[in-house]
Amino acid sequence: MAKEEKKVARKRFDEIMGVAKRHHLASLLKDNKDDENFEVSDLRYAMEELGPAFIKLGQLLATRPDMVGNEIADDLKLLRDNTPVTPFDQMREVIEGELGRPLEEVYSEFNEEPLGSASIGQVYKATLKDNGMEVAVKVQKPGIYDVIVPDVKILNRLAGTVNKHISKSRTYNLPAMAKEFERSIFKELNYMEEVKNINKITNNFKEVDYIKIPEVYPEHCTSKVITMELIDGYELPELYGKEIEGINNTEIAQYGTQSYLKQVLIDGFFHADPHPGNLFVTRDNRLCYIDFGMMGVVNDNFRANFAQLILLLLDGNSHHLINQLLYMKIITPEQNTDEFKEDVDDLLNSYIGVDMDQMDGIFDDLMNVMINHNIILPREFVMIGRGIILIEEAGDKLDPHFNLTAELEKFAKDMVKSKFEPGNIVGGGFNYIVEIEHLLKDLPDRLNSTLNKVEKGELELNMNHTGLDDLKNQLSISIIVAALLVGSSIAILADKGPKVWDISAIGFIGFVFSAVLGAYLVIKYIRS
Repeated sequence: MAKEEKKVARKRFDEIMGVAKRHHLASLLKDNKDDENFEVSDLRYAMEELGPAFIKLGQLLATRPDMVGNEIADDLKLLRDNTPVTPFDQMREVIEGELGRPLEEVYSEFNEEPLGSASIGQVYKATLKDNGMEVAVKVQKPGIYDVIVPDVKILNRLAGTVNKHISKSRTYNLPAMAKEFERSIFKELNYMEEVKNINKITNNFKEVDYIKIPEVYPEHCTSKVITMELIDGYELPELYGKEIEGINNTEIAQYGTQSYLKQVLIDGFFHADPHPGNLFVTRDNRLCYIDFGMMGVVNDNFRANFAQLILLLLDGNSHHLINQLLYMKIITPEQNTDEFKEDVDDLLNSYIGVDMDQMDGIFDDLMNVMINHNIILPREFVMIGRGIILIEEAGDKLDPHFNLTAELEKFAKDMVKSKFEPGNIVGGGFNYIVEIEHLLKDLPDRLNSTLNKVEKGELELNMNHTGLDDLKNQLSISIIVAALLVGSSIAILADKGPKVWDISAIGFIGFVFSAVLGAYLVIKYIRS
């Protein structure tokens, strides 16, 4: 770093420290007595004062009540509405510089007053010149990248320093969180990432009529400009407590639940911030998601385990529920205290005998139990949990008889059932076979390498390695037998190909071969 850059960075660091001190933020982490002058809104005021990177950090923390507590998280949600507007002449320069031509050559009309302003960009209403379509144009604020980069570096440095010197902070793993924030914000700064997200979620919902995803015009999109279809309809909150002709609030509530659970439990790719401001309703009674800058991704394993967790929660068995939380590594064995078990018991007991339509809120209650026990939850789990809570709150405001729990149970059961369908078993079994194949290929080399180290005295082992080569061969055959049994079982379940006595010939041959090898191993063991 050049001398001048170091000087600028030091000045910014001192500025951040001054703001933090002025707003009593040290009390959030220090080990001793809390600062009596600290108020919940102090963190939000500090974030606003420090600019875009910290506003985005505040918005991230608003989704993490497990880290900052429910009260601060709720207050930080107000950051969304407190961003200054950049003058249009500066935004015009960005648009024309990115698209490589005057604004009037692309858009026949362009409203200079933004529809919305956020910490990174602003959205405008315009009309495309080539087809007359009304569009929303999202434009990144000028120079925002150069403002955010040094602040992200400082945040990484601060996270490391706080983690080193303040023991209370180590629970939160601030360095890892800072790195995650860095990845997230730089993705958000590249608008082409959002275009990819829109294309992917559009494909996921191509067979779903009740969901609308805005069309993107890629020829007018760059890393700093997105041109997409302008949605003609209503922001979701406009429907609360109202009856609008052509709009069925009960159906919209169901669409929100079904579409979100589809994203989480079926697609594994979901909108990470489905708050009411990001949900529109079209005039033909469809639900529309907007703002795809922040998306969540979960793998097949997580989705299946999460579905099982939901069913165990609704079943009301605290022992099995806690075991599932441990298995998913949402809680650690150290966090599974008697007090935690008692609170989970109390939670589930409060729902005993309650009908399904009165169980809405149970997932939120479980989250709060874990937050009260200072459990730092996995990012994906929090994102999904928060999404469920937001969808549930919106559904309740749209329809007094709304019941999220029934849909949640239905999707979870379908997910668990699909796990045991022949196709998925075959797919999963194939993955296991591949892993066993890799193990078999590596095993002789690994054993030979270990033996060489023993012979050279590089390993100290209290063992007699006479006959180890024979043991190696027996172990290899045992693994082959196990692989054959798994593969044969899958072949029989798949019920494909030629048959022997009405079962798969491949599976039958595999079982016979496994039996012969198994018998050989048993006889060899008895004789030895």
